[in-house]
Order: sequence, then structure tokens, then C-alpha cells
Amino acid sequence: YVRFHLISPLIQQSAENIVLFDTFVNILSHNLGEPAYEADVAQLEYKLVAGEHGLVIRVKGFNHKLPLLFQLIIDYLSDFNFTPAVFEMITEQLKKTYFNILIKPETLAKDVRLLILEHGRWSMIDKYQTLMNGLSIESLSSFVKAFKSQLFVEGLVQGNFTS
Repeated sequence: YVRFHLISPLIQQSAENIVLFDTFVNILSHNLGEPAYEADVAQLEYKLVAGEHGLVIRVKGFNHKLPLLFQLIIDYLSDFNFTPAVFEMITEQLKKTYFNILIKPETLAKDVRLLILEHGRWSMIDKYQTLMNGLSIESLSSFVKAFKSQLFVEGLVQGNFTS
């Protein structure tokens, strides 16, 4: 079991940065779908989670091939690229996701409660409005470059691994 948290102060600076981060993580997951398929067949699991303060990479499975899967994820992260068609597809999916959160009273109430309790939190309404106003491919590219340049990493490795 390997878990790394790539923390960046850049994410919480604005609602646009949060939306760009969500877009980045979704495109990265999309890009990994085909290359990581063989790992899935070999019973290795991975998950990329857009956390509040950064990207959480979780990998678990048999230890002899786990580093290869983790290296694949890191390679795709470091050489991040995307096509305009993928960008459009992911932003459309995010619009639907954000809208579905907004129309459910219980999730909207949770978001409002957390907005009151947490300093510097951006509401789902802010994120949805930012996404509806439109994102540019250039803004995503510059965000990803800035994100990768301002990272702090925390990690946990459990299981049959040597130091």
C-alpha cells in the first residue's frame, strides 16, 4: 500500500485554481486509463483523488510490480499533456458534476456548513460559476506548471517493502 499526498498552497488561492486543479486531476486520470489497464488486470489498484490541499495518489497491490505502476503515474504527472478535445470533454463532465452537487439539498447544506466553519474555503457555487464563465487551455497549462513547481510531498508506504 503506497499513498502520497502532493500538497500545494496554490490550490486554495482562488475558486479558479480549485476548478483548474479538478480539471487537471480528471485529465490525468483519463490519460492513465489505457496505460494502467494492464496493471488493473494484474490486480494492482490506483486512485487519484483531488484533495482539498493537493493530489492524493493511492496505489495498492502486489509489491513486486507496485513501483512500476507508481512510476507510470509519476511519469504521466511530470509529462502532463492533453488535447483540446479531452479538455472540453472533462470540463463538460465537471459542469455536470458540480451542478449535480448543487441540486442535492444535503450536499449543498454540507458545502454551506463547511464554508461557514473553514476559513478560506470556496463554495461549490463559486466553483460552478467559475467553470461556467469558461476556462482556457492556457490557464490550465500555466496552473499545472505552477502546481508542479510548488509541491510538498507526504508519503506512506506499508507492506512488504524495504526502506
